[in-house]
Amino acid sequence: MQIIESGNVAAALGVKLSRAQVIAAYPITPQTPLTEKLSEIIEAGDMTAEYIPVESEHSALAICIAASSAGARSFTATSANGLLYMHEQLHWASGARLPIVMCVVNRGVGAPWTVWNDHQDSMSQRDTGWIQIYANDHQQIIDSVIKAFALAEEVMIPVMVCYDGYLLSHTYMPFDIPEATLTDSFLPPYRPAYCLDPDEPANLNTVTLSDVRTDINGVKAHGYMEIRHLLQQDMLASMDAIERVDSRFKNIFGRGGSPFIESYRSDDARFIAVGIGSLSYHLRDVVDDLRDEGISVGVMSMQLYRPFPYQAVAKALKDCQGVIVFEKALSYGYQGPVCSDIKSALYHYVGPEGSRPFVLNYILGLGGREILTKDLYEGLKLSCTTKPSSPDKPRWIGLKL
Repeated sequence: MQIIESGNVAAALGVKLSRAQVIAAYPITPQTPLTEKLSEIIEAGDMTAEYIPVESEHSALAICIAASSAGARSFTATSANGLLYMHEQLHWASGARLPIVMCVVNRGVGAPWTVWNDHQDSMSQRDTGWIQIYANDHQQIIDSVIKAFALAEEVMIPVMVCYDGYLLSHTYMPFDIPEATLTDSFLPPYRPAYCLDPDEPANLNTVTLSDVRTDINGVKAHGYMEIRHLLQQDMLASMDAIERVDSRFKNIFGRGGSPFIESYRSDDARFIAVGIGSLSYHLRDVVDDLRDEGISVGVMSMQLYRPFPYQAVAKALKDCQGVIVFEKALSYGYQGPVCSDIKSALYHYVGPEGSRPFVLNYILGLGGREILTKDLYEGLKLSCTTKPSSPDKPRWIGLKL
C-alpha cells in the first residue's frame, strides 16, 4: 500500500512493522513526531509494546539497554544534543553487544542552539561502535528501519538509522508500506542467544581486568582488549551481513540492491560528487545539468557510513579523475569526516601513471543554511573544469563572513 506521509511517520511505521516490544522516548525536535506517532499507535491498540516516556535521552537509551538485555526488541530515537547526551550509553550498548535500533533525525549541535539540519550529531558519534545507515528519502527510511532490526539481531551490534531533520522528517512524500505478513517472514520474533532471566541470576558487564583470566568455571575469559578487538572484527564482518539482509529484503519486497553506496550516472563519469542523505538527490539535478553541457560527472550517495565500506567506495571511485565530497559536517581542525575516509579508502589504489583521483571537500548546509542549486552547480562545475588547489583545505558553500 502506498501512502503520502512524513519521514517521521515512515520511520514509526517501520518500527511498528518490526514489532518492537519496548520503546523509550524523550522529545527533541525534529525527532519528536516519530515517537509521538508510535505512542498513538500503541494507545490505539495497533501495536503491542511498552512505551516508556523518560526524563532524558540518557535514560531513554538506558531503558533500551535494560530491555534488550532482558531479550526484548528495543527502539528509541533522538536528535542533536539528545544524541550527545546519550554518548556514554552509546558505548555501553555497543560494548554489551545489544541489537538496539535508534533513529537519529539529524540536526545541528549547540552551542549556539539550532533546530535545523546538518549531520554533525551522528558524525560526531561515528566511533561509538554503532552501525550507521543513512536514508535519502521516505522509502529508504521505512525500509532501513526494518532491515536495521534484522541486521542488528544477526550481528549483535546496535544500528542507527539516520535521516535529515525537516528535509525528510517533516516533508511529505509517497512511499510503500510493506505488507505485515511479508515483514514477519523477513523479520521473525527476536530470539536472543542469551538474556537476563530471574530464574538464572547473572551479572553482565562488570569490571573487566586488562588481561585474560579464568572464570569461576575455569574457562579462559577475554580481557577488555580482546572484547574490543572482537567488536572491531565483527563490525567489519557485518558488511557481509548487510549484503545478506539487503538481498533477502529485495527478494521479498523488490527494493534495495545498494546497501553500501547508491550511484547515479557514475558508470562512465570522469568526476563523481559524493553526498549523504537528501543532499545526494539534490546533486542529481545538478549532475543532469552538467551532463547536458558535456561534463562527465555522476553522484555517489553513502548509504552506509559505519562500518565504512572502503572496498565498495574504492571500486566506485578509483578510476575517475576527481572526487568532490559535499558534506554537512566538519571534523574541526581538518576537513569533513566523509572526505577523510574516502581519501583513506583510495590510498592503496594508484592509477597506471602513478596517480590517484584528486579529492576535494565542500562544507555546506551547517545549521540548516540553505543549499542553493546554483551554488552546487557552480562549485561542482568549477571542480570539474579547473586544476584543484589546496585539496586538503575544505571549501565552504554559502558562507557569509
